[in-house]
Formats: sequence, C-alpha cells, structure tokens
Amino acid sequence: MSKKLASTAAVAGAVAVAVSAMVTMGITTNGAQAANIKCYGISKAGKNDCAAGPGTTCAGTSKVDYQGNAWSFVDAANCESVSVTTMDGKKLMGSASALKRNMPS
Repeated sequence: MSKKLASTAAVAGAVAVAVSAMVTMGITTNGAQAANIKCYGISKAGKNDCAAGPGTTCAGTSKVDYQGNAWSFVDAANCESVSVTTMDGKKLMGSASALKRNMPS
C-alpha cells in the first residue's frame, strides 16, 4: 500500500469515528445538539440510561423490563410515540414523566 493510500485511509477512518461519536452524542451535522428527552417506561431491565428509583444508582440499574420510573434518552419528538410490546403481547407506551407501572417488588 502506498503512503498516500495509507494516509487517505487513516483520514477516512478518523472521519468515520468522529461522525459516529457525533451521532451517539446526538449532535447533528450542522453542529446543533439534537433535542433528546428522558422517556420513561421503555427500557429493558438493566438497559436504562438513568433514574431507576430508590435503591438504585443510575444507568443500567432498573430491575424489571419497562420499569415506569426508569428512563432512556430518545429524540424529543418520539417519546410519546415509542411503544414496546411485552412478552404477553401487551403494548406499552413511553412517557415524558415517570410512570407507576412495572415497579420492582
């Protein structure tokens, strides 16, 4: 591989990593921060971004699937339209505020 090709590949790789990080952080290509909000009741047990109620520390500490007081970040326009389906086929909707459902015993 020539030095020029290797250099081009390295730059392309660095750009791909930077764009991936921007997407992960919710930054749009024009530099604006995407509007993300806390959406309650949509995360699987142990997969929440934070706030899983008393006795928990933060991210990844929810005890049950779709725990009502545990949230995950989603695009602000999508939270109320996010739905999850439980194992028994019940459809649950996300909420911009904490819910009193699926609380651990």
